[in-house]
Amino acid sequence: MGETTSKKSLLHFTQGVIKHFEEDYLRSPTDEDLRRFLYQNEMRGFPGMICSIDCMHWEWKNCPTAWRGPYQGRSGKAFLILEAVADQDLWIWHSFFGIPRSSNDLNVLHRSPVFDDVLTGKAPPITFQVNGHEYNMGYYLTDGIYPNWATFIQRFSRPQLETERLFANRQVQFRKDVERAFGVLQARFAIVLQPSMAYDEDILGDIMKACIILHDIIVQDERDMYVRADVLRRYYEEDLSSLTAIVNNGEPFEFQTRQPFSINALLGRITALRSSQIHHSLKEDLIEHNWQKYGGNNH
Repeated sequence: MGETTSKKSLLHFTQGVIKHFEEDYLRSPTDEDLRRFLYQNEMRGFPGMICSIDCMHWEWKNCPTAWRGPYQGRSGKAFLILEAVADQDLWIWHSFFGIPRSSNDLNVLHRSPVFDDVLTGKAPPITFQVNGHEYNMGYYLTDGIYPNWATFIQRFSRPQLETERLFANRQVQFRKDVERAFGVLQARFAIVLQPSMAYDEDILGDIMKACIILHDIIVQDERDMYVRADVLRRYYEEDLSSLTAIVNNGEPFEFQTRQPFSINALLGRITALRSSQIHHSLKEDLIEHNWQKYGGNNH
């Protein structure tokens, strides 16, 4: 009886958190958010970088036997996957939860809504310059399994040149923002660290979403006390005209909900987002940019 009451209380609590706070805390970044990301990341040597993206696994101990196959890994245990995007402050902006363990990060990506706003034109346009070349789409830092798209920048798995080694070290340092967010999330909420005892996947989804929302609330409350809070203060106080990254030409962005759907525009966005040519060009420019800024006599 007590265990049933406890489960009901947990369910009511998670649903209450989602109902009251999801819209404010688990949402797409605003123009102002994007400008802050771009400022912070340009200061780190990555102009045009938005955030970092990765996946986390949560063991599903009581996965029903009939469903176990797709969720089961090589260890024989069942897992659910969380895809998330996190910024330097460890705020989790995007979450996509519930994909079976048999999917890898790449399979999750192809089912994820992470680029829906970009593809539908709801995301404000971003332009930036690296190494004298202009680009028109922000990107995420990722691990090596992600594809060579214009929106992903991975490190070198086996860097040969000194320029590549410097870039690889700096890329992995900042790519770990999302991994640190996962670690803090699990440290704050042991329920998503320990194997889940629930049978219902929807309940697990609500628990994960509520924990992420509460995590973001804490990040917002504590952000001003971070060691790097002075970076945020400079963002709001300094003249940012020297930055290369611009959101919507510096103007407020408002999505026109009544604009007609265009299949050609959608296909064009998909082509640009998945362009391997832009990816390789951007990566080479970022390597050179980091070397000029931090390599050689500056390193």
